[in-house]
Amino acid sequence: MAKLCEGRVCIVTGAGRGIGRQHALMLAEHGAKVVVNDLGATADGTGSDIGPAEQVVDEIRHFGGEAVANGDDVSDWEGSQRLVNQAIEAFGRLDVVVNNAGILRDRMLVNMTESEWDGVVRVHLKGTFAPARWAGAYWRDLVKSGETVDARIINTTSVSGIYGNPGQTNYGAAKAAIAAFTQIAALELGRYGVTVNCVSPGALTRMTEPLAREPIDDEQRERRSPRWIAPIVTWLASPRSSGVTGRVFQVSGQGLAIAEGWHKGPEVPAVDDPAQLEPVVADLMARARLSADMNGDDAEGPGRPARKI
Repeated sequence: MAKLCEGRVCIVTGAGRGIGRQHALMLAEHGAKVVVNDLGATADGTGSDIGPAEQVVDEIRHFGGEAVANGDDVSDWEGSQRLVNQAIEAFGRLDVVVNNAGILRDRMLVNMTESEWDGVVRVHLKGTFAPARWAGAYWRDLVKSGETVDARIINTTSVSGIYGNPGQTNYGAAKAAIAAFTQIAALELGRYGVTVNCVSPGALTRMTEPLAREPIDDEQRERRSPRWIAPIVTWLASPRSSGVTGRVFQVSGQGLAIAEGWHKGPEVPAVDDPAQLEPVVADLMARARLSADMNGDDAEGPGRPARKI
């Protein structure tokens, strides 16, 4: 097997279980030295336990890989700085940050509490920003000192954010923001030799499995295994992906696709009288592409814009 990430130093956040664990294991199998970060919290973000991160480190070392555990909270400013510093101190450099850590606190909008909103946005959005910020500053300083950088940031969004899902205004808003963050960071960091991409995974994890509305059989479990997500992340972490940046990859056991972002649709001349807008908007709606369903396909339904008004 060709090792795509031989010698590269990778941080994976939220790597103690589920999708993050698969990222860490496959990166190590492909020759990366991995900092396995996991706060060890429950699915709603409470508590802490370094045990899950240490177990993944043990797995990696068992097959001859190199890894260290980290239990910092990535949504904490100093915690993220310590995480980046640990990678550099342990392995002498840093090449890749995979921002995967996340929690769920689902609630319909009219019932959502301030803490449910703040907790989810903090872990997902700030927990993506803070490690990326410290890593980006490290790579910028390397370039300014005359070194060549070929680095990667790989973020995690969700179909809940890029397409929308009831009961997840907090989670979806954070995940949509991460997709936008990815595009902007790609524009900013390209000058330093850093690519920034994003994955939207579809998999069963301890966060998503309780949301299933019907029993899950073995075939479905295999098709929705987290193992299907790691290959694209491993490739994006490798030197072979240097020409790809600012993209969102939708991935599951059913397929791999690029999610296309906002584009300007039908347009008409400006209108300064609101009383004249009804037929104008009706025309625009008739010609505009429908909003997407959770698969990313055009769909009409409750709460989704229809073609006519």
